[in-house]
Amino acid sequence: MRSPIACLVALGALLAPLAWSSTSRADASAWTFVGAGAVGWKQGDADLVFDGALSLDVGVGTTPDAPVIVGGLMRATPILDSGIDLALLARVATRGFQAGQLGLALDVGGYRRFWGVGSTGVAGALTLGAPLGISLSLQGSYGTDDAVAFGAVAGIDLLRLTVYRQSLLPLWPNPLPAQQSRDVAWR
Repeated sequence: MRSPIACLVALGALLAPLAWSSTSRADASAWTFVGAGAVGWKQGDADLVFDGALSLDVGVGTTPDAPVIVGGLMRATPILDSGIDLALLARVATRGFQAGQLGLALDVGGYRRFWGVGSTGVAGALTLGAPLGISLSLQGSYGTDDAVAFGAVAGIDLLRLTVYRQSLLPLWPNPLPAQQSRDVAWR
């Protein structure tokens, strides 16, 4: 019969090679967007109403070094004087969008409205990303009980402004960029 200490030492010796690794890099893309705009919405036979709206996005995606980034995000859209719509969306974005330069992102997924009569359906957005994380998003949704909403939201993505920013590097260096390679075309 072997002692427990000898077994632990043997097990440690066997597992020690698993603790060693060479240098690796596995960065992911991420989004944290805040914005405001206007939304036109209606449900059922009601008249079309225009209200102010906010948009708050949080999400993650594949490596920011890829030419196309795929990920997912959660969007909360508080429609002022009405309620909040929550959406879970898939995102496809260009590298230029993620690097805080010029680029596009397309979001598609489902949403749920918890106010009024309520509604469940499909939501989407096309977002134009500009330098420094500035974005203009055209958003829309269609759901049960003939719920329709469309609008435009402008704002800033805080992570694209800081961690992922590859624009204006000579004037404002990014000391710890998430990207492995720097795109010199947009400096």
